[in-house]
Amino acid sequence: MILSTTSSIDGRKIVAYKGVVCGEVVIGAHLGKDILASFTNLVGGRSESYESTLRETRNDAIREMKEEAGTLGANAVVGIKFDYGVVGQQGSMMMVAVSGTAVVLE
Repeated sequence: MILSTTSSIDGRKIVAYKGVVCGEVVIGAHLGKDILASFTNLVGGRSESYESTLRETRNDAIREMKEEAGTLGANAVVGIKFDYGVVGQQGSMMMVAVSGTAVVLE
């Protein structure tokens, strides 16, 4: 499955558009990560615990989108867009949504 944020794939012709495909994942942050992130916020620097959780969540959303495209008979997804946010009470959960257009390449 070829994935691209662009609307086309160089050197390949799109022969069929199968429709919009998406993957959405919402994951709760647990107390341990919140404590580590609070400490990082106090002293400065990057929060590796949140970064790894965000990376995992993004990969899960991409996997869902690819599976949906595959069920439509696509061999590529173009025009991919990512959306990140926080949801739940007091922003206690992270959300990653990814969408694109499933296509068949020649």
